[in-house]
Amino acid sequence: MKTLLLVDLQNDFLPGGALAVPEGDHVVPIANRLMPHFALVVASKDWHPPDHSSFASQHPGHQPGDSISLDGRDQILWPDHCVQGTRGAEFSDRLDKGAIQAVFLKGTDPRWDSYSALFDDGHRRSTGLIEYLRERGVDEVCVLGLATDYCVRASVLDALREGLRVQVVTDGCRGVNLQPGDDQRALDAMQSAGATLVTSREVSTRPDISW
Repeated sequence: MKTLLLVDLQNDFLPGGALAVPEGDHVVPIANRLMPHFALVVASKDWHPPDHSSFASQHPGHQPGDSISLDGRDQILWPDHCVQGTRGAEFSDRLDKGAIQAVFLKGTDPRWDSYSALFDDGHRRSTGLIEYLRERGVDEVCVLGLATDYCVRASVLDALREGLRVQVVTDGCRGVNLQPGDDQRALDAMQSAGATLVTSREVSTRPDISW
């Protein structure tokens, strides 16, 4: 069974948001177009407490984009974003939320970031997504969302490590690109790890790819 996974299609990652991904809004209509091709659609949300350790505001003297050592691991600092209960944390108004059967929250522990939709960055705690998929016999996921070089990449690599087949919808992702080309390097890394790169047109028109 194949499932569509929508990664973090939230207001704060769209134009005008606290951590806007360039052209992030272009992904939403692609998600809407692909959802009817899948029997199961799931989504992730960043859902941070206000004092999350990934926020630059929690580290005096630092700015968004800085990288620090935090409890022995590298941590990129971000603007406050997707704070629990705020409009920035909600899905885009343009997203067909009624087609999403389950939502998995990540980044809820103030001590740990969680780029992946499956686990926190330390792989200490599951979001519940992998268990949910296994209970339903899912062996393949088709992934799109924001951002290519962080949350999409981490989600895809974790899904591959868990033994799932993974397709990445390349035109359904956009990157932050703190360094130019980060998005392409992320796609290359996902492909090298075993993911298949596809376009939304392929997913919607090829019976061997779409559900």
